[in-house]
Amino acid sequence: MKNIKDQEKCWDELAEEKEFPTPFLSEAFAKHVGKEMNVLDVGCGYGRTLNELHNNGFANLTGVDFSEKMVKRGLQLYPYLKLIKNNGEKLPFHDNEFDAVILIGVLTSNFRTKEQENIIKEISRVLKSNGILYLSDFLLNNDTRNLERYTKYEDKYGIYGVFELPEGLILRHHTIEHILKLTNDYEKLLFEKTVFRTMNGNISNGFYYIGKKK
Repeated sequence: MKNIKDQEKCWDELAEEKEFPTPFLSEAFAKHVGKEMNVLDVGCGYGRTLNELHNNGFANLTGVDFSEKMVKRGLQLYPYLKLIKNNGEKLPFHDNEFDAVILIGVLTSNFRTKEQENIIKEISRVLKSNGILYLSDFLLNNDTRNLERYTKYEDKYGIYGVFELPEGLILRHHTIEHILKLTNDYEKLLFEKTVFRTMNGNISNGFYYIGKKK
């Protein structure tokens, strides 16, 4: 079974070619987060969401990603952004440091439930009291292509919704119940189902979530 280093290598190899088309609900985000507030993007990739916020007048922006080449690409595209390679499971920040944290398409590539719980736990640690979590990711689908791969890999990984891509990545689609359980320590302000186009050009169910740290 592939480990985190294998996944990091895969993302490094894809860093120059993949585009992440998941839309960001900037107006919904701005209802809860002021432009002067400290914002952290966990799993920022090449910084596209932070750049959108920068262009909308947000000034205190930080991004972290475990792919060195993604970060390098982001710094080349947007040299004015603060993007950091994160080497460990802990976020390299103090407790209660940020007013808002963004997490887009990160749970899908950290497919083990324990890994996902740790990500949310670390986000809660660095978020201030009443801080905002903006979360967007993929939900289970019921088309033949997805149903076949969910079934194929369920025995291997022990989780329905996990599958492998030809590029070597292991990804996960989720139930709504699972997402709400992960965010149990947050007050749900918004939950909206939607349909995304994936980085490989396919269509998938997805969601937007905004929550306030309790």
